[in-house]
Amino acid sequence: MYLLLTLLSTVCLAQPADSVPAPSNVLNAPYPRIYPDLRVTFRVNAPQASKVQIAPSGNANGLGRGPFDMVKDDKGVWTVTTPPARPGFHYYTLLVDGYPANDPSSETYFGWAKQTSGLEVPDKTIDFYDIKDVPHGDVRTHWYKSKVTAAWRRAFVYTPPEYDVNPRKRFPVLYLQHGSGESERGWTMQGRANFILDNLIASGIAVPMILVMDNGYASKPGDPPSSRGNAAFPEVVVHDLLPGIEAKYRAIPDRDHRAIAGLSMGAGQAMQTGFANLDRFAYIGAFSGVMRNFDLNATYNGIFSDPAALNKKVRLFWMGFGDLEGDLFTAGKSVHSQLDRAKVRHVWFETGGSHEWQVWRKSLYDFAPRLFKH
Repeated sequence: MYLLLTLLSTVCLAQPADSVPAPSNVLNAPYPRIYPDLRVTFRVNAPQASKVQIAPSGNANGLGRGPFDMVKDDKGVWTVTTPPARPGFHYYTLLVDGYPANDPSSETYFGWAKQTSGLEVPDKTIDFYDIKDVPHGDVRTHWYKSKVTAAWRRAFVYTPPEYDVNPRKRFPVLYLQHGSGESERGWTMQGRANFILDNLIASGIAVPMILVMDNGYASKPGDPPSSRGNAAFPEVVVHDLLPGIEAKYRAIPDRDHRAIAGLSMGAGQAMQTGFANLDRFAYIGAFSGVMRNFDLNATYNGIFSDPAALNKKVRLFWMGFGDLEGDLFTAGKSVHSQLDRAKVRHVWFETGGSHEWQVWRKSLYDFAPRLFKH
């Protein structure tokens, strides 16, 4: 389209003195800019366009309810300043004459099933996911051929700082899943999981652990090529991922040293996989994931119907939501109440925010220190 060449350049005009470039900007890009009150100014060069908007992705986006109309100056530069945003990470799209495009000034992240612009709005009240001057672990790429899907798959594996320093030590493992429309990159790129664990381990709050982040989509041979189904994922975990990780990495290969968790779609996968394989997992975490139509005697084959037996097997069942998640939060709290009444041991966690990465970062920060301290 005519706009592609003209759109993908940012005009370096004088910037407001009381604002700073967003930390998610590409190198040396002056926009988007964030003010102390968390208003955000976007600027795009698209002289041939007749209408340009900033469209936050999703109804609960922390940038607010858009789209926000941009105003064009006499040089063809479009600008808009949004109302104060919530701190955290937010997806957004440019709409140029109705055509969706990524902002060339921002990094892109795999979200909404495509590469999407993202904005990081700093939170001055917390720093647990910041890069600090502490020992850092490594994030490694783990390729493997799945017997279940008959296809090559990729997982990212975080190894704690002492992994290479102490070559005889073995570590517990947390399998941590992304949400719908995202990928195995989500927890490190958007979620900053590696820095969260670095800081928790350095402070002694969490035990050193391996973190495995796989792609949650898994289809068996014969499924339509366009299918992005995830029905085969639990089988991939049990038959491919666990044995592969434990063969290649110094993982402690027993249920008391394995945890599985995830956000949204990944929360459902964690519960489905974990509760069906309690001989393999002792810790289960659900971040913004709810059991729909919950029935104490039927859900997950009635596993909650015998609380005493379940409490002996599960060392931790953790549920967490943002208080702005609407029906999800309401449904989750209902499940929490029913589990309480049935005396099913679990942890309930709620924090401010909607269905967004800031909630899931805080969830991991609360969940990880509870693991592997039996």
